[in-house]
Amino acid sequence: MMSSAAPVVPELLRVGCAGWSLSRSDQEAFGAGDSVLQRYATRLPMVEVNSSFYRPHQPRTYARWAASVPEGFRFAVKLPREISHERRLRDAMQPLERFLEGVLELGGKLGPLLLQLPPSLVYDTVTAEAFLRGLRARTQAEVACEPRHPSWFTADVDALLSAHGVARVAADPARVPAAAIPGGDRTWSYWRWHGQPQIYRSAYDEPTLAHLARQLLAEPDAQRPAWFVLDNTALGHATGNALHLQALLQENEHA
Repeated sequence: MMSSAAPVVPELLRVGCAGWSLSRSDQEAFGAGDSVLQRYATRLPMVEVNSSFYRPHQPRTYARWAASVPEGFRFAVKLPREISHERRLRDAMQPLERFLEGVLELGGKLGPLLLQLPPSLVYDTVTAEAFLRGLRARTQAEVACEPRHPSWFTADVDALLSAHGVARVAADPARVPAAAIPGGDRTWSYWRWHGQPQIYRSAYDEPTLAHLARQLLAEPDAQRPAWFVLDNTALGHATGNALHLQALLQENEHA
């Protein structure tokens, strides 16, 4: 059975979680479905697939996921660590092609691709430009890059990312101040909040989410699509924070 319920969100703004696990405390907030993914999709309009970073999924798996969710639902998918952490963007086209062969089975339900770089990866223009050229020769999907070494947070790097239509992730916690705000291609934005003060483990409180909602609503106000992912999943806080943030966005949008 495919879930037919569609979450109500501003057209240009999507909120979701890293993965679709439902914490015990939040399960009653979600609708019925034949799978956890179907239940998740009754309330939230997107999800970030992180498992693809650790292991490949078969094309038929992506196709099955796509068939099980409403038409408006989208999957953001994280690129494999072989590309980002093992090959460190060098000689990475073969694993990239294998990855794309699978995710393209999501069809119209494919959202952005996420490239998270290791904290030790220093920016190198030649390597970055060669990778981005190869990437764009193979897909025109939206791509968000989450660099974590300070050398990536410069105007020159933002210009290179923008030239290839790649958004730089706005992250929390931010390793450098510039990491907290979107960069790269500013026609859209991708936000990843990992939990504060304990990364992956802490929940965000009401004042923090209310301030964030005001920030995010400035994106669709400027006709810039925005994707927001809660990654504070270790203790199950992501789903509750995502639902609360989505409610705040809806309240502010109609205020």
